[in-house]
Amino acid sequence: MRWQLPLFAVLVRGPSMVPALHSGDALLVRRGGRVEAGQIVVARFRSRPGLLVVKRAVRPQDGGWWIQGDNEFIEDDSRAYGVADVIGRVVIRYYPRVGRLG
Repeated sequence: MRWQLPLFAVLVRGPSMVPALHSGDALLVRRGGRVEAGQIVVARFRSRPGLLVVKRAVRPQDGGWWIQGDNEFIEDDSRAYGVADVIGRVVIRYYPRVGRLG
């Protein structure tokens, strides 16, 4: 059995979550738990399991989540890759500006 910490850190890369998040933002993520529409999450697309992404949960779909970035001009989200499985939800940005995220 593999043991996992309940919290882990991720680094945002790219502009898909602007204006909420920017490339270089460091986030603390709570693994598992209940996800609600509108929360920022870390997920993997079923069609691209090697790709870890930070996006906003839009709605539950097919046992997973439809997720989208906040930047309407970038479609590297469920519009391109379909349903994703959420790994955890972002609880705080700790660098470069500390702040809770919704």
